[in-house]
Amino acid sequence: MSGHPAYVALTGQGAETARRIMAGLGGGELHGLAHRVTNRDVAFTETIPHLQALFRAGRPIVGLCAAGILIRALGPLLAEKREEPAVLAVAEDGTAVVPLLGGHHGANDLAREIAGVLDGSAAITTAGDVRLDLALDAPPAGWRLADPAPAKAVMAALLAGENVALHVEAGDPAWLTAGGASFSETGTPSIRLTDSTAPAPANELVFHPATLALGVGTERGAAPAALSALVRETLAAAGLSPASIACVVSLDLKAGEAAVLDLAEELGVEARFFDATRLEAERPRLANPSDLVFQAVGCHGVAEGAALAAAGPAGNLIVEKRRGERVTCAVARAPDVIEATGVGRARGRLAIVGIGPGSDAWRTGEAGGWLARAEDVVGYGLYLDLVAGRIAGARRHDFPIGAERERVDHALDLAVAGRDVALVSSGDAGIYAMAALVFERIEQGDNAAWRRIAIEATPGISALQGAAARIGAPLGHDFCAISLSDLLTPWPVIAARLEAAARADFVVALYNPASRARRRGLVEALAVLRAHRPAGTPVVVARNLGREGERVEAVRLDSLEADRVDMLTLLIIGNRETRHMRTEDGRGWVYTPRGYGGKGGA
Repeated sequence: MSGHPAYVALTGQGAETARRIMAGLGGGELHGLAHRVTNRDVAFTETIPHLQALFRAGRPIVGLCAAGILIRALGPLLAEKREEPAVLAVAEDGTAVVPLLGGHHGANDLAREIAGVLDGSAAITTAGDVRLDLALDAPPAGWRLADPAPAKAVMAALLAGENVALHVEAGDPAWLTAGGASFSETGTPSIRLTDSTAPAPANELVFHPATLALGVGTERGAAPAALSALVRETLAAAGLSPASIACVVSLDLKAGEAAVLDLAEELGVEARFFDATRLEAERPRLANPSDLVFQAVGCHGVAEGAALAAAGPAGNLIVEKRRGERVTCAVARAPDVIEATGVGRARGRLAIVGIGPGSDAWRTGEAGGWLARAEDVVGYGLYLDLVAGRIAGARRHDFPIGAERERVDHALDLAVAGRDVALVSSGDAGIYAMAALVFERIEQGDNAAWRRIAIEATPGISALQGAAARIGAPLGHDFCAISLSDLLTPWPVIAARLEAAARADFVVALYNPASRARRRGLVEALAVLRAHRPAGTPVVVARNLGREGERVEAVRLDSLEADRVDMLTLLIIGNRETRHMRTEDGRGWVYTPRGYGGKGGA
């Protein structure tokens, strides 16, 4: 099954059941009917078009609704069976799970998993699954089907009790025989389990087990094309199928090398890494130990050592180290499928996540997905409380306010250890938040391993966007944002920026305007702005945006009192053109025209 499912709920009860499933299985995304489902990741207003869009995108769908709704929505789109994503109907109370489409493409397995979480019943109707507990066109993890075309004939022969030959060249065939399927030494059609590229007869179903560990080494900055070419040539010369590669493995010092990462992506497998001590333990089994390599990185072999470490003590080196242009590779074979996620450690990932002001409705789907995926979540405790429902399966690392550097360093260290980490900021992480500090610490810190982790950043709705949207369009023309906190920026620098913005007639958003101990800065800032703006200039005062107790209002610049402002408040001071108006319902709006009044368009 490709990708996390979209759990589509039409009612609050369905949404609660979906959340139970997501908590039990991990991953997934809650899609909710806008006027009935709150706290969803994605909202929709029209059910059938939304379901059809998901189906066309190949997204697995779990509908918390009647099966008939899914059938009516997707029936017109049905085409070739193998191209259908998994589609399941789950009763809103969780008592029944029905795979409707894609049974052999993950739907049957997912149905069983969901039923297990809900203590419900999975209604599996596929003949092979029912009688033999076997789906030849949907092999278990670690097995890849070379060509699905013979699967139908082979399954029909098994169900009819005919002779079907089973040839085992690699991997453990227990998954084929555990459900009662009977095989013979000879017969037509046949099944072959192999990691080779030898051509198969037309009536033979070939499965490639992920029994091969591909060890690689690179010099720093080696060309990805050079490693890819070496690996392809090596596998071809040895008659080994790329489909049997379980993982690309190397020394942890290579975790940031593009050549290694690109190769894993090209092969569609995990890149995993070992430290030098673990690779040095493989020295007795190396075919080509090197003292030069030991002097450089602390082990006598990278490519061979990594391949053997991944294949395990029962594995064998079947392709010795081969050299290319500044790259090396070697292959080891394990007696059974290699569980890549249990090999060495992954390249750690740090996701810098802006959660918006805090409400679910103001958090992007991408941010929600990254939070749900994370193994560890790091942040200020209050912010983690705001997303507690999305990070229930992760380890929390709470830090107090003011411990920003410690927070970032801890998140980076977790990622270096191979963890999938989310560093949480309110608003947008790149606006007066944690993202800049992450890159500053990587550049200026003394831990070279920080440079080897994967880093991603997702935008969040910033406080200035939220405040502007709540009250109209005060940011409709040129604007700037200035923080009044002088904890990290000297006040003379802040004062100079305020003066420049005021003279240039920018709309100004003031972050961190005041705290209990810091009031003087706001008083001085208002004095500067009042010297350059009309007394009636609209000022937006926004507090607790997107949270309980939200208050957004507009006041005149000459009447704004500094005592009513605190650290939970954002101010937007208009320019000379900013307007304050009211609609017939009495609601006040603030906007800054773009200056197109006589120009006939925007």
